[in-house]
Amino acid sequence: MKRLAAAAALGIAASLLVAAPARADAVRDAQYWLDDYGIRAAWNTTQGAGVTIAIIDTGVDGSVPELVGAVVGGADFSGLGSPDGQEPVGSEGSGPDAGVIGAAPQASILSLSIGFGEGTTSSDDQIAAAVRYAVDNGADVINMSLTRNTLDWPESWDDAFLYAMENDVVVVAAAGNRGSGTTMVGAPATMPGVLTVAGVDRDGVASFDASSQGITIGVAAPSEDLVGVVPGGGRVQWNGTSGATPIVAGIVALVRAAYPELDAANVINRVVSTARPAGEPGSDPLYGFGLVDASAAVTAQVPPVTANPMGDLAEWITIYRRAESTPAPVPTAAPAPVPVPEPESGPENPLGTLLPTVLLLRNAGIPLGVVLVFAALFATVVAVAVKRFRAVRATE
Repeated sequence: MKRLAAAAALGIAASLLVAAPARADAVRDAQYWLDDYGIRAAWNTTQGAGVTIAIIDTGVDGSVPELVGAVVGGADFSGLGSPDGQEPVGSEGSGPDAGVIGAAPQASILSLSIGFGEGTTSSDDQIAAAVRYAVDNGADVINMSLTRNTLDWPESWDDAFLYAMENDVVVVAAAGNRGSGTTMVGAPATMPGVLTVAGVDRDGVASFDASSQGITIGVAAPSEDLVGVVPGGGRVQWNGTSGATPIVAGIVALVRAAYPELDAANVINRVVSTARPAGEPGSDPLYGFGLVDASAAVTAQVPPVTANPMGDLAEWITIYRRAESTPAPVPTAAPAPVPVPEPESGPENPLGTLLPTVLLLRNAGIPLGVVLVFAALFATVVAVAVKRFRAVRATE
């Protein structure tokens, strides 16, 4: 289990939301994605008020000026952090992260801290517990800027992620970065139903180092030249899909705020179906359905769907987990032959053999009749012979 290169929960939170100051500045101007990806235009409709985004990472420092008042709750699952999940966990520390003003400035944040490769339980179990906590504590969106670097995932994630999806929570996950060793997307980005985010450069071209590829990618968002903040208020530039992912998670929050009646499948459908085409038509392994467009996702007319365009985790579990758990048939001895019962003779005749049954007539009556016929013929012949013999003697 690993965090994506240069991913820190503090900056991820800043990519999602930060209240805008009264005037623009050079840092704000550096956030090219606000205009290029329709985010600022989408704010004319909503800024994400009433939506809660859970960040599962090493912890969000809510004391940073850009995040004061935004972090409304949290918890630690590593056994190493603070109870409210706002103390950075792990030896990696809090590196540079994205966003001084985020995609959904009025949304709220749950900070769920985990340890990557450390803690009182495994990282897999920490993540499963954090996902369940997020659902039970009101999250509408879950941001996951992390990867297992494996296509598969533990069965504990089946239950946790299915719990999120059955409770109408949208899970957004990073595709990973080639520059940090992720050449193909890994779980949770490979899980059906998860909205997976790839990265592009400032020109909208798939990033080589700050992205990855795979058939489960949903949309692409900026992952290069991202503006970041660090604990204490310092600002830096950095790259990675760990920054692209919270941008998309913030856009998901805008859609949820604009259309509170929509279920998770239709929220995701709005995001992917309004993306600007890029790469091969349809779902491309580098861009997914295209470059995310916040304004279109919030304002476009989009027909409703009945299924999540990113797949069905419940169906996957039914098909593949059941196949894995079905035991092979065990050879057994051939069953002993079963005797063939004699034909039934019907109910017992109260008169016994005086009124024979059909079976008795068939098995005994017919042969007996034949014997009697021959006996009668023989007696007739003998009688005729005796009569003739007596007649001859009488004439002598």
